[in-house]
Amino acid sequence: MTIVPNIQTAIDPHKLEKLAETAVKVGLRLEQGQDLVITAPLAAIPLVRLITKHAYMAGAGLVSTFYSDEETTLARYRYAPDASFDKASGWLYEGMAKAYDNGAARLAIAGDNPMMLAEQDPAKVARANKANSIAYKPALEKIANFDTNWNITSYPNPAWAKQVFPDLPEEVAVGKLADAIFAASRVDVADPIAAWAEHNANLNKRSTWLNGQRFASLHFTGPGTDLTIGLADEHEWHGGASTAKNGITCNPNIPTEEVFTTPHALRVDGYVSSTKPLSHQGTLIDNIQVKFEGGHIVEAKASRGEEVLNKVLDTDEGARRLGEVALVPHSSPISASGILFYNTLFDENASCHIALGQCYSKCFLNGASLSQDDIKAKGGNSSLIHIDWMIGSDKVDIDGIRPDGSRVPVMRKGEWA
Repeated sequence: MTIVPNIQTAIDPHKLEKLAETAVKVGLRLEQGQDLVITAPLAAIPLVRLITKHAYMAGAGLVSTFYSDEETTLARYRYAPDASFDKASGWLYEGMAKAYDNGAARLAIAGDNPMMLAEQDPAKVARANKANSIAYKPALEKIANFDTNWNITSYPNPAWAKQVFPDLPEEVAVGKLADAIFAASRVDVADPIAAWAEHNANLNKRSTWLNGQRFASLHFTGPGTDLTIGLADEHEWHGGASTAKNGITCNPNIPTEEVFTTPHALRVDGYVSSTKPLSHQGTLIDNIQVKFEGGHIVEAKASRGEEVLNKVLDTDEGARRLGEVALVPHSSPISASGILFYNTLFDENASCHIALGQCYSKCFLNGASLSQDDIKAKGGNSSLIHIDWMIGSDKVDIDGIRPDGSRVPVMRKGEWA
């Protein structure tokens, strides 16, 4: 425990304060009297405390925090009976869903050790993940459907920092990761809130252009990739700030560099290779290669974590179909940093990406008024999971294909065309 003070001194307290304030005022735009539910790893307590302070300063009604801990998670894998891995805390997620129904905002702090479960039995990992996905569904649907304002931000957990910077002493690694988080989150400037307003405006220009094109599909080509992604009927592109069904305009992801929409669950064909590793629930999955036919993954390989990947794909029928496609230029600040974060929140904003599983109902024209049957009829996918993985690089081109078959360059060598 003696290293804790040194770890803390490696993190700029002024920038950490700005990150907390930005999470509340930009990420959530918390309203007077609104409750807040926070989830976070234990290592992130310093950020949780600052966010809680700023939430109450913004008028929050009640802030409730739920912590996770690496050692107690590993204790389950080491000592729990086999039947434990088919259980999850459904009561907790039902309570969270009820809180969101009653108007609470949601904030998740990312920062878990990406290799936490690397040495554990992949079958147990897959079973636990599936049980958790089933239990989490009531809460996930509230988030995926933008019923309330929500945000994800990050804290430089020492175990995560050592994965990103393995050759540096822990204290130095934490400081470097903290600085990278602050830069990507736009809180290393004099006025982060103004910087986010400008950034949101730029992302809005991109999504407005794409919405004006009304493409029927996108065609990705590059090394190991020749993929046509049909877009859902009456799809709508979004980027940056989004307005939830409760009327609050929030920034769900800090950082974010993407514009994204909903693919058609039945209209994805071809093959695609990942361009960055996927860190999923404590397991690293690398060099993913999949083949789609009629929107369905019919072949899946990975050089690392393949067993876990295939267990994830077997979660339910929708797990082998796409719920999101997102465009990010290769020159994004996160990509330009040259850092592989082993964290989807960051790595997805360095690269174009796709997501297996649940779609966002937000990404349809008049999405707030659509029923689940309406969304399915337009091509939206339904699943217990939503897992982003990266398929873009400076070697990938993207064409937009109009309903008449004509093509429009969208990206060339990873940059907007």
